[in-house]
Amino acid sequence: MDAGALVSGVVEGLNLSTLEVGGVVQAALTVLVGTGVIRVLTRMADRALARSKSLGALRGHIRTGIRAGLWFLLVMLAAEALGIKMTSLIALVSVAGVAVSLALQSTLANLAGGLMLLASKPFEVGDYVEADGVSGTVSAIGLAYSTLDTPDNKEIFIPNSQIAAARIINYNRLGTRRLDLTFTAGYAASAEEVRAAVQEAMEQFPQLLSDPAPAVYVSEYGPGGVEYVVRAWTSYQDYWDVYYGLNEAVRPVFARRGIEMTCNHVNVHTTAK
Repeated sequence: MDAGALVSGVVEGLNLSTLEVGGVVQAALTVLVGTGVIRVLTRMADRALARSKSLGALRGHIRTGIRAGLWFLLVMLAAEALGIKMTSLIALVSVAGVAVSLALQSTLANLAGGLMLLASKPFEVGDYVEADGVSGTVSAIGLAYSTLDTPDNKEIFIPNSQIAAARIINYNRLGTRRLDLTFTAGYAASAEEVRAAVQEAMEQFPQLLSDPAPAVYVSEYGPGGVEYVVRAWTSYQDYWDVYYGLNEAVRPVFARRGIEMTCNHVNVHTTAK
């Protein structure tokens, strides 16, 4: 059925000359009763949504969708009471809906992704996340796009369809983050001496947590020296301050204790002939 035939069918269905008094009265009663039913059902939906914390951000959108669906159903019932044939109108609306959905496919995908993000809440505004190859602080969560502010002051808008399908790393959700730092010391220094030096440097940072306790491990015996891995925990707010501060604090402590911080190098030996 083409669009012209559908429109003709709608016009024929809306022939007002066939309306009867009984049908008008029945339609009026249908609208009156239906309006009250819509109010009751809307209040019930509001109470149900209020009890759900996960759907809090979607409450307004779900309420609007429910009201729109109920009012559409009421209009259909009232039209049937008036004796108006709605078959052609329903077909026309269906064809128009398919055309619109095809034209707005990417937009609808973003909206669906936004609803998924708002319902599942993998992150909230203010969280530092990594998703779709981008890292930054979440500044806004919309229905179509989510916005990240990067450390170098860039504002990035990511379509929700992409971010909902991507692997999301939330660095703030658990409240703490682990520092993983690597230092290299010469073979002349024992592991106990290096651990004591790193511990002295860490004592300069009260932001480090005592539980779990910081730890220093021998990671690798390399050609230029012994590699040590430092693992310590801090809150996500203090992570970067402690990360850069501890990196700077270790070197003067090593120098004061006579521990050489080595790097990979090549020794060249020559012999006289």
